[in-house]
Amino acid sequence: MYEDELKHLSEKMDKSIQALRNEFTSIRTGQASPSLLDRVFVDYYGSKTPVTQVASVTVPEARMLVVQPWDKGILKDIEKAINMSDLGLVPMNLIRMAIPQLTEQRRKDLVKVVNKKAEEAKVAIRNIRRDGNVFLKKEEKNSDISKDVIKDMEDKIQKLTDQKIKDLEAVTDKKVKEILSV
Repeated sequence: MYEDELKHLSEKMDKSIQALRNEFTSIRTGQASPSLLDRVFVDYYGSKTPVTQVASVTVPEARMLVVQPWDKGILKDIEKAINMSDLGLVPMNLIRMAIPQLTEQRRKDLVKVVNKKAEEAKVAIRNIRRDGNVFLKKEEKNSDISKDVIKDMEDKIQKLTDQKIKDLEAVTDKKVKEILSV
């Protein structure tokens, strides 16, 4: 019965880690990737739409993005949206965008952003742990479960939390190395 709750907590923690990975895809590392534009929205017929849904985004070279809108009338809007984003990309007539080399200061700023997002994900995992412990306390009050079973489950939840935080730190370390590599 409690193993199901433990599995449920593990799945929720995995979702937190996956959300962090998704956040990291939008952080520029000096390499071109279509996912850089996932969080760039353009006003398309009155609604905010991701650039990746109104244009084809390709990577012909390691440091070059090519955006080809399906509707040529939206070219200026896409260019404006990319300029307004915090990615630091400068569209050259929007057909090609060179990915500029990151400065040392920009790299340090991006590492701070990565660490902040990682800390938010750690807090989410700890909140999931707390929810699991609250569930156990309620079960202890509502039924005649021994304190040993409750203690054993609390230990399992803590070990699970520790493992998920290690996984999260591994993802974060990988992204930091990617940003700092020149």
